[in-house]
Amino acid sequence: MAGTSEEYFDYYDEAGVRLGTAPRSEVHARGLWHRSIHCWLVRREGDRKLVLFQQRSADKDTFPGYYDITAAGHLSAGETMQDAAREIEEELGVPVAFEALIPLGEARKEASGFAKGTAFIDREISGVYGFVYDGPLASLTLQEDEVSGVYEADLSEMIALFEGERDHAAAAGFRLDAGHLPAEAGILVKADAFVTRPYSYYAETFRALLRHL
Repeated sequence: MAGTSEEYFDYYDEAGVRLGTAPRSEVHARGLWHRSIHCWLVRREGDRKLVLFQQRSADKDTFPGYYDITAAGHLSAGETMQDAAREIEEELGVPVAFEALIPLGEARKEASGFAKGTAFIDREISGVYGFVYDGPLASLTLQEDEVSGVYEADLSEMIALFEGERDHAAAAGFRLDAGHLPAEAGILVKADAFVTRPYSYYAETFRALLRHL
């Protein structure tokens, strides 16, 4: 039986019609469609146009240590996308008004696997957004149990990476060290080091973001 503290999600049919509410564990066990928010932060630095992405905490139950969307999260039961924009501030310490987000459309993901020994089927309908961040990367404050580092790379290089035109892309940022303090870091990232999604999702999202910078 699910504990009283377990998060509840609204779940939907394939057309996006709400069918009911269930505990998170049941939603993932039964493969019920549920909603989430994706928010990609982008930044200008002189002539450079950069996209920010996070590295997931090593303690995450799915895709630990993988690179991922700058900030993302599930919608709890009864929440709207406006409510879910809180994930940006929770994960990165950036207060963002929902009205300031750039709508980039909707994405769907179906995945299955094991999380801490338990089988799951993840079916998500995600609202995808962008946000032009005008602060320095170092001003971000990471939610340690969710995010272990944050990096940025040229949008054009990231598009080429996910379209198969290059093997890796250079990124710079910071990670939390053993003392939970930010330490500058430079990395070379490959496409398969990102959370498993169709590469077209990444390339098309980055192209849409480039048009807004």
